[in-house]
Amino acid sequence: MMKLSSALRIAFLAGLAFEGDAARAAEGEYFAYVGTYTKDKSKGIYVYRFNAGDGKLTPLGLAAETPNPSFLALHPNRRFLYAVSEAPNSEGQKGGAVSAFAVDSKTGKLTLLNTVSSRGGGPCYVAVDKTGKNVLVANYGGGSVAVLPIGEDGRLRESSAFVQHSTAPTRPHAHSINLSPDNRFAIAADLGLDQVLVYRFDAVKGSLAAHDPPFTKVPAGSGPRHFAFHPKGKFGYVINEHGNTMITFAWDAGSGVLKEVQNITTLPKDFTGKSYTAEVQVHPSGRFVYGSNRGHDSIVVFAVDAGKGTLTPIEHVSTQGKFPRNFTVDPTGRYLFAANQNTDNIVVFRIDQKTGRLTPTGQVLEHGAPVCVKFLAVDP
Repeated sequence: MMKLSSALRIAFLAGLAFEGDAARAAEGEYFAYVGTYTKDKSKGIYVYRFNAGDGKLTPLGLAAETPNPSFLALHPNRRFLYAVSEAPNSEGQKGGAVSAFAVDSKTGKLTLLNTVSSRGGGPCYVAVDKTGKNVLVANYGGGSVAVLPIGEDGRLRESSAFVQHSTAPTRPHAHSINLSPDNRFAIAADLGLDQVLVYRFDAVKGSLAAHDPPFTKVPAGSGPRHFAFHPKGKFGYVINEHGNTMITFAWDAGSGVLKEVQNITTLPKDFTGKSYTAEVQVHPSGRFVYGSNRGHDSIVVFAVDAGKGTLTPIEHVSTQGKFPRNFTVDPTGRYLFAANQNTDNIVVFRIDQKTGRLTPTGQVLEHGAPVCVKFLAVDP
């Protein structure tokens, strides 16, 4: 019998464990929420009922009318949804906003609870911390990040923490903010500064404090955009909008330090046109990483080395539309939803659990300027 290396053995066992979990979740149903830009054909956040067993989607219509809800986040108690209002100004105040919604567990419809300032222009990313006590927001136009406490009723309070990124030597553009697996650190990718910043995060106080070192620098002109942790919590991946690259980091959870271990292109070697990356997602099994290319209009599929976290390209798959600003892997790891902003559609792909490869299912959801898809488990 052929002996497996320790790294391959770990990957194989992890795959078996994930397949067992996925099988148990396969018959579950979810609400799939779609965040959009509302300039032309869209009115706000839309919702579908998604059957993870057969991959079928049933449209439930407009969940909430709200301006430019380009990025969404769900509360861990499944009762609330939070959405940015990506605008330079909101409700007469300089800067954008974040809105809180209550979720109707029967219909998936959303009821607005309140809206508060994001403390900066162009909020483009929101995340809820693992305790469910805070929303963290990244302001692209303002080049800043903020924390908005959540009340027991799901409503947002005014910011408890605000950090303006340095304006030297270039203009900052905070593009995302994510929580570490242990909820102790917040990772902010700043496209303008070519930095991935690390903050010490206190969920009780709703505070952000500069860490030491305060950031990891990426190659000049890369434009770090979105970041994702590996399920094991030992690696992280940042996708770079201008460099069309994916950087693998080793993550020291104790010290909160990122160390670059690989920098790899997201594009085919023979591609010569203009393209800009957008989203990065790690498969729930930890065996694959996906990234989107706007211009090449594709999803790049990488295999993950279980020991090192490094990536090996598997394929590039057309998103069957233009400008895939965002995509999402469903909670079971069986499907990928690619949101094509410039062709007003979301194309659904089936994920091969052994290879990570993508195959279109034939389902196409028509939406004006779709950006973000998020899933919420439906109570049986």
